Amino acid sequence: MLAPIALSDAALAFDPAFLPAAEADRAFAVLRDTLGWEQHRIRLFGRSVESPRLSCWIGDPDAHYRYSGSDFAPRPWMPCLLELRGRIEQASGTHFNSVLANRYRDGRDSMGWHSDDEPELGREPIIASLSLGAPRRFRLRHRRDPALRWEIELPHGSLLLMQGPTQRNYRHDLPKTARPVGERINLTFRQVTAHLRERTASRSHSTDRSRSP
Repeated sequence: MLAPIALSDAALAFDPAFLPAAEADRAFAVLRDTLGWEQHRIRLFGRSVESPRLSCWIGDPDAHYRYSGSDFAPRPWMPCLLELRGRIEQASGTHFNSVLANRYRDGRDSMGWHSDDEPELGREPIIASLSLGAPRRFRLRHRRDPALRWEIELPHGSLLLMQGPTQRNYRHDLPKTARPVGERINLTFRQVTAHLRERTASRSHSTDRSRSP
């Protein structure tokens, strides 16, 4: 069951054993072997580089997403993800129309400091993060108060819910590790809001035209 985590300027809830081990094992194997994994290119310090992990964006047909200068069209839902979405929606009381799947092949794969605060996610997005596979360290760091931090090792089958002002006030990461670790799959379920996405695309298009020669 999701239990609240006390952290100033955030709204977090955590269930370390959301999925029973056997179900988590099956979900991990199915997603690892059948999902259309890609290595996307992202913008880092003004350069286009290969992302240090494999990813796949899945969702309803209109759940397009813009991240790090790139637009992602959703792949269709597969039965395993639809089942997981239903269970997480029931536990969280929230509807999700998309999920970002990230695959960390070993300790060299990582996610740098960031917030899930893209305009199409809304002012206070609800992000449901399901971890499968090898446990990895997850960190939250306040944007303005360095004393406010939270760190946890996310176990196989665990569910972390981030909502309210969390993305506005905190950045999070999944750091590299030199320790030998197995593969991990992380699923972050989201709600992409169409009218916000269209407004963002319109602003982006206007900016692009203003910069044209």
